[in-house]
Amino acid sequence: MSIKNKYRFLFAGGGTGGHLFPAVAVAEKIREKIPQSEILFIGTKNRIEGTVVPALGFDFRSIWIKGFTRGSFLQNILFPVKLMVSTIQSFFINLLFQPKVAIGSGGYVAGPAIYSARLTGARIILIEPNSYPGVTTRLLEKYADETHIAFEESKKYLRDKHKIFMTGNPVRNSLKLSDKEAALAAFGLSSGKKTILVLGGSLGAASINKATASSLDFLKEKDIQLIWQTGKNYYKDYEKSADKNIKVIPFVDSMNLAYSSCDLLISRAGATTIAEITVLGIPAVLIPSPNVAENHQYYNAKHLSDEGAAVLVEDKYCAERLLPTLTGLIADDNGLIKLKENALRLGKPEAADLIAQRAINIVETI
Repeated sequence: MSIKNKYRFLFAGGGTGGHLFPAVAVAEKIREKIPQSEILFIGTKNRIEGTVVPALGFDFRSIWIKGFTRGSFLQNILFPVKLMVSTIQSFFINLLFQPKVAIGSGGYVAGPAIYSARLTGARIILIEPNSYPGVTTRLLEKYADETHIAFEESKKYLRDKHKIFMTGNPVRNSLKLSDKEAALAAFGLSSGKKTILVLGGSLGAASINKATASSLDFLKEKDIQLIWQTGKNYYKDYEKSADKNIKVIPFVDSMNLAYSSCDLLISRAGATTIAEITVLGIPAVLIPSPNVAENHQYYNAKHLSDEGAAVLVEDKYCAERLLPTLTGLIADDNGLIKLKENALRLGKPEAADLIAQRAINIVETI
């Protein structure tokens, strides 16, 4: 790291892909625009950012922070200590790196990292990927020079309206649809048949898996194909359901191929998923996870549902409502087209480029 290089950017956001991948998308855009830029991520080594960020060729420094564990008092006892230690760690990382701009994309890791960046003189950009802004964004807002949101309704939960930009949730350049027939062939499936993609996250979602399993007879009767990501925690429970039309896998390695294959998606409603289906125009049934902070997935899904860009099924009704929902949607080509069109209308494919350019502009005016 050379202090003479003014293009120094610090990123903090992780714990989940929904907080990490918007930051990665912007970092990749900055690296594309300014190849000599120096980019450093702060995160936790035992969460998704600890493996993804170094694999993408970015420098990474870890801190001790861990978020609250819902419903567990004992596991939260050390939180104040971890927060203090992580803030000290972040301060010295920032002091050594001297970023010109620090970009936070939410999650608990962004708190100490971005606060410390401000203390050491960095300008601050926040990215809020969810409809209901997380507590970290709301706490850091007063230190930010700019806050970029993905949902119009986020504005009502934020105080400094003059700092807010309705930019969208950044997605990576590599996210693209490919030839459908070739994508289906990659999964060993046939062209000319309707195909449903089920995603429950890398670990899996019990409610979605159970509802999918109870829908198999209908899918077989209608000769509908299924790409079913069970998550690694549930793969053993469902692997025997596989046949020539039902592909059961623990994890999807290529989301581009998976999205390109499907006529309809069944998924949780994380911020990354919302951004991807609106940029690509994927008809979707969204089943928000009830086990996330501030129920933000429900608000994400409700926004799309209100705009006619997805169908919302609450998790508590998943077992009884998923099959009737699928039955109606998969047979309604016009309905699928309308979902696709409305999703594309909400998409912001230029978001990563816009935020990257804003960050570069700040550096060039310092």
